[in-house]
Amino acid sequence: MKMRMEHDLLGDMEIPADAWYGIQTQRALDNFSITGVPISHFPQLVNALAMVKAAAAKANTELGLLRAAKADAIVAACEQICAGHLHDQFVVDLIQGGAGTSTNMNANEVIANLALEKLGHRKGDGVRRRGEDGTYPTAGRRADDPGPGVRGVCRHPE
Repeated sequence: MKMRMEHDLLGDMEIPADAWYGIQTQRALDNFSITGVPISHFPQLVNALAMVKAAAAKANTELGLLRAAKADAIVAACEQICAGHLHDQFVVDLIQGGAGTSTNMNANEVIANLALEKLGHRKGDGVRRRGEDGTYPTAGRRADDPGPGVRGVCRHPE
């Protein structure tokens, strides 16, 4: 299997070259294999994570904290995920240690790598790894009921 090398504060790690996730997700796979049920078994949760990330990109652009080109690439990546693409890359265990950090990082890495590709870069190039533990509970609520305000972020089926 072809591999790519990624680095974080804990060191270097080989990641499958065809994986859209990155080093934090790989660490979660190695350390938190509890039920054997990945979050990809819950497409509404995966879509809700993408909706939250798209909304955050739009809000940060409006606040002047994120360049429009990056935001557009992130939103496009999120829309792909909402359309069902790459759900198989949401591989962390449904049950894990922490407050959903591994799930959030899995989403960050898949979305960031899709966005990087849209911007002409390779997977893993310059992905800033930052957990946002507020994403997981928000996505959980959105997965249950996306609400009218969120449906416009990704084209959520009625």
